Amino acid sequence: MLTIQPTKLLTGARISGDYWDIDQLINAIYHITGDAKRYYDYQGARNRILNVCYKLRQAATGEQHIEYIANGVNRGIQTKQKMVMPEKNIYFATDILWPELLFTAIACNDFIHLHQELVDNSLWNQHIATVRSFQALVAESLQELIGDEHYAVFLHVLAEKTPAYFRYATQYVDVLNIEYLSLSQEERAAHLSAFAIRLVVEGEDYHFLLNQLMQAAKETKHALHELQISLKYPESIDW
Repeated sequence: MLTIQPTKLLTGARISGDYWDIDQLINAIYHITGDAKRYYDYQGARNRILNVCYKLRQAATGEQHIEYIANGVNRGIQTKQKMVMPEKNIYFATDILWPELLFTAIACNDFIHLHQELVDNSLWNQHIATVRSFQALVAESLQELIGDEHYAVFLHVLAEKTPAYFRYATQYVDVLNIEYLSLSQEERAAHLSAFAIRLVVEGEDYHFLLNQLMQAAKETKHALHELQISLKYPESIDW
């Protein structure tokens, strides 16, 4: 079973599951995001989502964290079945920064809507169900941290913006990631709801960055999502 829990210092959240949990989520996300040519105006969002998938794939190969989780087997079951069974399962896990994870969960809405509109609008689409389950886990973890009142405000502004990330300057997520990393644990707890809102409401700082990027895109003949900004992540992150 996939789980998402805040890290100790509230730097991000840990996505954890067995190999098949993670593999199912990755395949579902790849399925709904389609190929790069299908949703070009969402390419920046697609790239960031797939970068999270890459981290999940690394985790599933044992390159990140490994956890041992009780599976319900006890000595009574082993005696009854006359078998020696493992009492714990191996779970693989990776940590994702909160702004990055929230962006990923929100952006999945856009791709679900596109997939339903252009590919498959079945109510029983298993890939959409898998992604929705992932989003629900992110939302539940967020709600526990920011409280019901702030969470209700976030849901309200999120409902007002559809699509969320059409031709979006996803470099802004890097800005939020770096800013969030600079906060103390107490500041993260106090301001996480504001970061969630900033991922939905395009404020002055977003538009300032967007204008700079649009000018750079015009001068360099590059697409908006291809541009890099001069921000450096710390070499190591305390989670």
